[in-house]
Amino acid sequence: QVHLAESGGGLVQAGGSLRLSCAASGYTFRNYAMGWFRQAPGKEREFVAAINWSGGHTYYADSLKGRFTISRDNAKNMVYLQMNSLKPEDTAVYYCAANAKDYTGAYYFSYNYDYWGQGTQVTVSS
Repeated sequence: QVHLAESGGGLVQAGGSLRLSCAASGYTFRNYAMGWFRQAPGKEREFVAAINWSGGHTYYADSLKGRFTISRDNAKNMVYLQMNSLKPEDTAVYYCAANAKDYTGAYYFSYNYDYWGQGTQVTVSS
């Protein structure tokens, strides 16, 4: 059974850092691109970052580029999101997702993803 499990969320002060992890099982991990999305209260789910099957290419929302870094370890079926210089506006539930459409144009849209985790809460205080 496919399962994606996020962890590493929590409460941090503005300017701090946090590293999210996503453990995947139940499918061929290396055949899928992986992405991170987030959703704040009262707002639509938005793209955060994505990484292709090999980890050789990464993509970021323009507003987050330079602060967030996505990575993956295919030997461990893990994907990570390193978040630095956190701001209160980063407060949201962060979701890990898997995408079989492994091409650049598909990474930015949630409807292209096949599997989703339950999310982990990130709260950034002022």
